[in-house]
Amino acid sequence: MTSKNMEFNLVWLILAAMAGAYVFLFGFLKQINEWHYVIRLGRKKHSSLPPGDMGWPFIGNMISFFRAFRSRDPDSFINNLVHRYGRTGIYKTSLFGNPSVIVCSPELSRKILTDDERFEAGYPSSLMKLFGRKSFLGITKSEHRRLRKLLAAPINGHEALSMYIRCIEDIMISSLEEWANNTSPIEYVTEWKKISFRVITKLFTGSADFMSESMIEQYGLVFRGAFSLLPVDVPGFLFHRALKARKILVNGIQSHLDERRYRNGDDPNIEKAMIDLLLEAKDNDGEKLEDELIINILLGFLLAGHETTAQVAVWLTIYLHDHPEILQAVKEEQEEIVKRRPSSQKGLTLNEIRQMEYTSKAINETFRISGIPWAIFRKAKNDVKLDGFTIPKGWKVMVWIRGFHKDSEIYPNPNEFLPSRWDNHTPKSGCFMPFGAGSRTCPGGDLAKLEFSIFIHYFLLNYRFERINPKSPVKFPAATPTDNCVARISKLP
Repeated sequence: MTSKNMEFNLVWLILAAMAGAYVFLFGFLKQINEWHYVIRLGRKKHSSLPPGDMGWPFIGNMISFFRAFRSRDPDSFINNLVHRYGRTGIYKTSLFGNPSVIVCSPELSRKILTDDERFEAGYPSSLMKLFGRKSFLGITKSEHRRLRKLLAAPINGHEALSMYIRCIEDIMISSLEEWANNTSPIEYVTEWKKISFRVITKLFTGSADFMSESMIEQYGLVFRGAFSLLPVDVPGFLFHRALKARKILVNGIQSHLDERRYRNGDDPNIEKAMIDLLLEAKDNDGEKLEDELIINILLGFLLAGHETTAQVAVWLTIYLHDHPEILQAVKEEQEEIVKRRPSSQKGLTLNEIRQMEYTSKAINETFRISGIPWAIFRKAKNDVKLDGFTIPKGWKVMVWIRGFHKDSEIYPNPNEFLPSRWDNHTPKSGCFMPFGAGSRTCPGGDLAKLEFSIFIHYFLLNYRFERINPKSPVKFPAATPTDNCVARISKLP
């Protein structure tokens, strides 16, 4: 045997040894995690678990989860599960440091979200640190029900929505004028965050200016920190910066809370806002709510009310301008509303907004394709039998909303923006849940739709939108263009 052949054989031997070691190590470590979470449950229980795998020790399947969300195809994570294990609609995995079950069947999802007896809120510990354990994410069912009853009417009631129109109109009109007067293109995502932040702070705290615009950056850090791959409180890590941002926001809200409490005592005729309802509310023992709970509730509402609203508004604008025939149909609906309006009327009314049928379909289609949240977290209080499978006590349950909002068997051509799919169409129970379901349904849905409808009315009737980099890649999980949608806004002649 020549030296060249010996060298060649040696290389192959080394490669084969490395491959064997990799296969052994991969399988061994996977088995460790499988034993830790699954096999030790006992044969009877683990044999009835949903299909899936538990990934690696400590990190579970977080690498493949983040790889999917940082790609241009975030749905590949759930699609891979469907491809590997079939369309069971329920899969076991390990994410965010917990054994979990992912549910992407609309029927099962609705069952879980509406079953408060067997499931409770189960958000990852990293999210709880950012939003506070005393918050809407972490309070008990009875506390949640009582506070929701207190806050729902001021957010969604007919009278409240009618009152909000003038405030939202003023903010939308002034922002559009400012954009059009700008000689250079704007970052549309950034500007929309400013709009939604002004609206939500005005309605919830009584002042659109109590926090500076720099606070929007702090909210952005908290939002991104909620999806950090390594949620560790160590300098240099995103999660550490997010926790620091939370402290800044908490201090800002506390200062405004103290000022509001003082002003309410000094001026009983002050215009009430959400913050005042919380200051006046009492717990089950008749005691005033702790500042910590009030601050965390406001922090959550302010974050959700501007980050998620801004994202959907940006994509609604993009989708409309990418589909000129749909944009024209929405615009014609707005023109008809103006034509029917009495000459003495100034501005929109709630009845006019509710007549925007085609606009509403475009908004729903945007929620379906690009809405947040992509998942809702629950936890099994006890062992739960569901559709023939067992969800063990203490396991987290992720209701994967994107899973059925983008399911081609429910919505043909799911990635296409087709408002017409809503013509004479009522989704089957659980197939469309942009705001969740059950007792913990997001209470801000009607308010968000009100904002979009008012904006679209004044935008399409008076302005033109030109996106500078229409092929800009999209970053997830926030689903925003990497250039923040640089665009030019100009007034129509």
